[in-house]
Amino acid sequence: MRIVARVLVLASLALAGCTSVSEVGPEQTAGGCGVTTAKLADEDVTPLDPRPVPHLPVTVKSADGRDVTVRSADRILAVNLYGSLAEIVFSLGLGDRVIGRDTSTAFPAAAALPLVTPQGHDLSTEAILKLNPTVLIADDSIGPATVLQQLRDSGIPVVMVDDEQTLEAVPAHIRAVAGALGVAEAGERLVARVQSEIDTARGSAPKDGTPPRIAFLYVRGTAGVYLIGGDGAGSDAMIEAIGAVDAGTEAGLQKFRPLTSEGLINAAPDVILVMTEGLHSVGGVDGLLKLPGVAQTPAGINRRIVDMEDGVLLNFGARTGRAVEALATAVYGQC
Repeated sequence: MRIVARVLVLASLALAGCTSVSEVGPEQTAGGCGVTTAKLADEDVTPLDPRPVPHLPVTVKSADGRDVTVRSADRILAVNLYGSLAEIVFSLGLGDRVIGRDTSTAFPAAAALPLVTPQGHDLSTEAILKLNPTVLIADDSIGPATVLQQLRDSGIPVVMVDDEQTLEAVPAHIRAVAGALGVAEAGERLVARVQSEIDTARGSAPKDGTPPRIAFLYVRGTAGVYLIGGDGAGSDAMIEAIGAVDAGTEAGLQKFRPLTSEGLINAAPDVILVMTEGLHSVGGVDGLLKLPGVAQTPAGINRRIVDMEDGVLLNFGARTGRAVEALATAVYGQC
């Protein structure tokens, strides 16, 4: 699967209620809140008001080094592995111009759009050409490259955005998307809003006490993939943003590494963080506890598991500040 391969090489892949317990496992309160779902209070994007009007044509420098001229933003297609690019377009106030979506773009305002990734996370030339986009925005997390070239050859402007998935990269991604669509000023407004939300969420982390150790596990039971995140995985940025310690990074791990019993026990997480679909894929909390080393950690002993929607946790789009806030509430909030 493309998403699994991508996770292995990633340099970095609104209030939440702590009492919103995941439906995939029983709640336990021994030693903590037990199983908790980190959930955005409003799962949809919030578009800018007033909404901008694109000023085109514009020529921009694509992340692949090409100079790309965009003449129309009437029919926008913004796709990547994470769903972040479409999220940015909708947040800019241009959602009514978006004509299709990738698999990861699942927030309510976009959910009814036709998929252009019918085979998981691979783009379909036929599906895209049928939608007749006037501009396509993507990054290196999605492909294949042959499809992107076919789209260029058909006359569609293809603007590539850098695919670094970190908190620090979010403003640059917003500016790149806004610039390509001729709404640079709106991009600055969105950057200011998102950065403020990120800063506020970061500042809400408890200042007293010992920070909890959190391990992020990327699990896909149906594919037999069990990984632990470390430095540069993207999950470390979210964990550190809420004032916690990334257990994988502390154990000396880089990016994503295969999950081993010894490695996880040595990491000794107080909390295990997983994506909701991943938790479902292993049979819920009971299934997660059967993975190597999980039951022997403080998190496993106390069933202290936090799950979060796949399209939110490692998205690094315009809802990032709200995602950090939701994670902090799930970890620190009253049970």
